[in-house]
Amino acid sequence: MTTGKQLELGFRTYFSAIRFIFSKGLWWAFFVPVILNILLFLGGYSVIESITEYVKNRLLHLTGLDGADFFLSEYLTGFVSGIVWIFFKVLFFFVFAYYGGYIILIFLSPLFAYLSERTDEILTGKKFPFNPDRFMRDIVRGILIALRNLLIETGWMILLFFTGLIPIIGWFSAVALFVISAYFYGFSFMDYTNERRKMKISESVRFMRKHKWLVVVNGMVFCFFLLIPLCGVLLSGFAAIVSVVAATLAVHEIENTKSGPALNSSPC
Repeated sequence: MTTGKQLELGFRTYFSAIRFIFSKGLWWAFFVPVILNILLFLGGYSVIESITEYVKNRLLHLTGLDGADFFLSEYLTGFVSGIVWIFFKVLFFFVFAYYGGYIILIFLSPLFAYLSERTDEILTGKKFPFNPDRFMRDIVRGILIALRNLLIETGWMILLFFTGLIPIIGWFSAVALFVISAYFYGFSFMDYTNERRKMKISESVRFMRKHKWLVVVNGMVFCFFLLIPLCGVLLSGFAAIVSVVAATLAVHEIENTKSGPALNSSPC
């Protein structure tokens, strides 16, 4: 499949997936990311508050400011407390913003496995009876793929950070990082279908490389949402649901193209 056809298939199945979700009664899935993000944000914020309080108290104790009663001691105590508070809040929002995409992939893996399977059932008419062992394998594999991609992407991020310091060449680092991120996110979304096709991870990797521009387009919208300040992670959950369905539609069409006439461009 040429690069142009991969790009066309990626965009077309993404828009088809939106229609598919609403026409086939899968719209309820959009409520799940909202609930998850609220729980993750509140839980994460609570943990950071506890860590901040612990570190602040330790620093004040080590510096002797916790029981100090000299001139400006009150201001120094407030300054140290403020620095610690700012540091951990910034750290929390950085981690939540950058790694939030993979947090979504990991925690929503059961939903993604179900949506991919349900989409396949609707497209092929083939029923997949619920099998707890297989369903758990789907979830575990989804989490492992997300962690694998996270580690590889982090390596690329470090490399591109230093490359970004090189004049002229550094201008392309941000674009390259975006494309790499989109590829690995798309990889995670499409692997649910490949796993159901009984592909090993190594076989799935070869499939992704062969259709890399389709994979990039599939993960690209998810990446765009992650870039939105403050609410990007929350909104990206909606994009992820569409991406999983779009990935299933795309793989199904590739299989149909190999075996016969292509799938109708509007499978709804």
